[in-house]
Amino acid sequence: MMNRLGPNGPYLALALTCLIGWGFKAHCGAGWTGAEQYTSGCYSDAVPFWGLRGVAAGQVPYWEARMEYPVLTGALIWIEGLVTRVVAGARADAATFLGVVTLGNTILAFVILEKMRDAGVGLVRQYGWALAPPLVLYLGHNWDLLAASFAVTALLAAARGQAIRATALAALGGAAKLFPVLMLPLLGLGALFRAGATWPTRALRAAVLVAVAVVAWGAVNLPVAATAFVNWREFYAFSSERPGTAASVWELMTQFGWWPTDIAARNLWSFVLFVAGGATIIAVGWRRHSAQPWLLFTPVLAWFLLTNKVYSPQFDLWLWPLLVLTGTRLRPMAMFLIGDVMAYFAEFWMFAGMEGASPSATQGDILAAAIVRGVAMLWLIHAAVRDPAPGWAQRMATAH
Repeated sequence: MMNRLGPNGPYLALALTCLIGWGFKAHCGAGWTGAEQYTSGCYSDAVPFWGLRGVAAGQVPYWEARMEYPVLTGALIWIEGLVTRVVAGARADAATFLGVVTLGNTILAFVILEKMRDAGVGLVRQYGWALAPPLVLYLGHNWDLLAASFAVTALLAAARGQAIRATALAALGGAAKLFPVLMLPLLGLGALFRAGATWPTRALRAAVLVAVAVVAWGAVNLPVAATAFVNWREFYAFSSERPGTAASVWELMTQFGWWPTDIAARNLWSFVLFVAGGATIIAVGWRRHSAQPWLLFTPVLAWFLLTNKVYSPQFDLWLWPLLVLTGTRLRPMAMFLIGDVMAYFAEFWMFAGMEGASPSATQGDILAAAIVRGVAMLWLIHAAVRDPAPGWAQRMATAH
């Protein structure tokens, strides 16, 4: 069936997926009643943002309105608010803004697909993105696809041997959501331990990448930090001060009395476990992927999600396009998708139960979903460090 659709089949499939994703979020509008945003899955951060972050009034993030996201995501939210007000005029409301946000994310989803095609990724992987269930769940949920687009583009630049471009893109991605910066140490290590070069040359290359990352990140952050520091730092303060989310391992351990932790303990131990596990992933994976260390970005990100105190449902959209590109085993990828859907509905149905609505779920349901997803992610981490690179990456390495 896929072959009969021809080379443009993934575009058609992605258009259909995005249409379903729009309907999934827009079917109950923005005037939610009876906890329908939780029971039917149509909750979107865009709806409360319209009124609570000055988007409706046209306030500029950071300078005129508080914003708990990094600056490029704040800029995207402001642009989409402007488009909403220009297109709808006096009729602009949260529902209109939700439509514009969904359209913006649709464009970014097509950007990711186009980048995959440019890299020579096979049709099966293209359909893995074009028909992705996380796109249905999260296309209109938040603004994560901006950082995901930077991450994918940076990874593909690294695959082509364009380390400077990859570094700049990963740093800019960190100015949208923080996770793309996890690629930067891998790029630096790749430069520092590159075969066939003297140590002074290696050190110089690594230093250049550090400078590129600092300049790229600073170029978009410093103007805002210098003139609106309190609101600029809110993302970093909020990330440090928030206790966590229902599906994180820390919250689950606390809820079930296995290892109760406060915010300070979660900050400390999540950092310690991530650093220790991330270093182990790199050390073990280096034996197979030292020539292409960017391949280890996917397992490092998976480990970051598992150990982080915050695991919001839409964070799965960070990982899925990278799994589509670099995944080598179908069964844990399918298991991850099942766990993602389970976790999404378990968490939002728990919110529904808190408001006396049905269907409802419990923390035990979230635990079951988190176990399915967590086992899949550990399986994928194991595969990523042990398996050969996917075919498209091997061909690209040969070409460059």
